[in-house]
Amino acid sequence: MAQITKDMLIGDILDIDEGTAPFFLEMGMHCLGCPSSRGESLEEACMVHGADCDELVKKINEYLANK
Repeated sequence: MAQITKDMLIGDILDIDEGTAPFFLEMGMHCLGCPSSRGESLEEACMVHGADCDELVKKINEYLANK
């Protein structure tokens, strides 16, 4: 099972499991198809979109653990 960390790139997280996309869309990150968004770290994306990074890491890791 993969563990997500805040320093991971969005693209790498999506490559691990495309089912994580709704978590990004939920926080307002509707630019997932943009090449530059794939190169942002989870922490950078959360800062830009005003999301709680620790909470998002927790949600994604819970999702992955329960698959």
